Amino acid sequence: MAVYEELKVFSGNANPQLAATICEYLGMPLGNIEVFKFSNDNTFVRIMENVRQRDVFLVQGLTAPTNDHVMELLIMIDAAKRASAGRVTAVIPYYGYGRTDKKDQPRVPITARLVADLLTVAGADRVLTVDLHAGQIQGFFNIPVDELSALPILAEYFTEKKLEDIVVVAVDIGISKRARDFAERLSAPLAIIEKRRSGNDGTSETLNIIGDVKGKTAILMDDEVDTGGSLLNAADALKEQGVKEVYACCTHPVFSKNAVERISSSPSLKELVVTDTIAVDVTKRDGKITVISVAGLLGEAIHRIHNGLSVGAMFVD
Repeated sequence: MAVYEELKVFSGNANPQLAATICEYLGMPLGNIEVFKFSNDNTFVRIMENVRQRDVFLVQGLTAPTNDHVMELLIMIDAAKRASAGRVTAVIPYYGYGRTDKKDQPRVPITARLVADLLTVAGADRVLTVDLHAGQIQGFFNIPVDELSALPILAEYFTEKKLEDIVVVAVDIGISKRARDFAERLSAPLAIIEKRRSGNDGTSETLNIIGDVKGKTAILMDDEVDTGGSLLNAADALKEQGVKEVYACCTHPVFSKNAVERISSSPSLKELVVTDTIAVDVTKRDGKITVISVAGLLGEAIHRIHNGLSVGAMFVD
């Protein structure tokens, strides 16, 4: 195994606060880097310190504006490689374009694979990410990919709340395996919302609830919340089936359009718990939206990768 020199962590503009908190966990300063746009809309990157033979970690989620942040990350990788970095790891808390992971309609792209190719060609040696939308995305890369899970910290949060008579509810069949693992951590039964998407605009129609939920406290689970439509439709359906209270959790708070306002005004949803893989403005945390940090999770993984330790051991109970 190659031995790399000093560990260095740098951040793009997607979520600098998360990167700073990761460095606090590691007990080191955040690296000095310039990432900005010229007046002609071209992105410029300059690493302001020596990274020759260093083990470089670049923290950049592929969040809105997604295309800008993709380009920032690609150029940051190129800058690090041209500065003779020993190894470059792209730390991508949220992998944008992850939903486009297969051809589910005629004449459409597989953009998740395209982004993987771009990162590899740019010079990334490995990728560190959290809760991919689909597990097969790991196979789109020809470099090592470490996928972390936010399930343990989400489960710990709800365990500490000491809710009674709970049932974990998968927002759709696609997330059911992850929801089952979540339910096992909470020693709770699992139910599933069966739904059908009605187009490419993110809207969906709730069809059926599979499982016993009446009189219970439900915890809805999804990997991300975008417009909030699926989540709130599910919460309303659960209330109609006699659920006492509806909580929800997800890893990635995309919160596009007026999602925050819709969530805050929902009479069915009591609390939504998310992580900071995507930055959530303090003004949006109005008591119904709770944010817990994955900085310790990412920081520990970075420490283990740098020192040649097992990342998988982090999730062994």
